[in-house]
Amino acid sequence: MTAALLNTAVLPTPFLVLENLLEATQSGELPYHLGVTLYRLAISFFLAMLLGIAIGLILGRYKKTSLFFDSWLIILLNVPALVTIILCYIWFGLVETAAIFAVVINKLPNVIVIIREGAKNLDETLIEMAKAYRFSRFQTLRHVIFPQLYPYIMASARTGLALIWKIVLVVELLGRSNGMGYQIHLFFQLFDITSILAYTVSFIVVIQLIETTILKPLDKKSQRWK
Repeated sequence: MTAALLNTAVLPTPFLVLENLLEATQSGELPYHLGVTLYRLAISFFLAMLLGIAIGLILGRYKKTSLFFDSWLIILLNVPALVTIILCYIWFGLVETAAIFAVVINKLPNVIVIIREGAKNLDETLIEMAKAYRFSRFQTLRHVIFPQLYPYIMASARTGLALIWKIVLVVELLGRSNGMGYQIHLFFQLFDITSILAYTVSFIVVIQLIETTILKPLDKKSQRWK
C-alpha cells in the first residue's frame, strides 16, 4: 500500500518484486546463484557441526581441557565475522576453500559452546552402566551419549542455520564471483532495489522450507522424551 502510494524506485511494490523474481527464475540466473550459495552453506554447515560436536564433546568431558581453551573460545566468539573473512582471503587468497573456511571458523565456536554444555550435563550413571555392560566406545557414543546430546545438537543446528547463511552472503559479497551475496552486491552498485528484494525473498523462502521440513521435525523428535 505504502509502496504503491509513494510510487518510487526506492520502495518497489510487492507486484514488481514478484515479477522480478519470476523473470530471474525463468532466466535461470536466480536458481544458479541460489544453488551456489546453498552449496557453500551446506558444506560449511556440516563441517562446522561435525567439528563443533567433536570438540564440544571433548571439552565437556575433560574439565582441564575445557578450562585451557575457554579463553580461546571467548576470543573466537567475539572476533567480528568481517575480520575473520578478510583475514582468510588475505592468507589463502580469493578461492573457494578460503570462503568455506571463513564460514566454518565463524560458526564453529557457537556449536562448541552449546555442545560443551550438553556434555557437561550427561548422566554419569548411564555412562557407568555402559561400562558395566562393556559397551565399546562407539556403542557408548551411539546409545548413551548422542541421545542425551541430541537436543543440544538440534539447538546449535537451528541457531546456526540462521547465523551461517548471513555469513555466507558476506563471504560472497567480499570475495566471490557468484552466489546470492555477489548478486546482491552487484544490484547495490546498480541501485536495483527490486532485484535485491526479489533475491532476498527467494532465499528466505528456501531457508523457511529447510526449517519447516527438516529442522522442526527433527527438533520435535528430540523432545519426545518429555
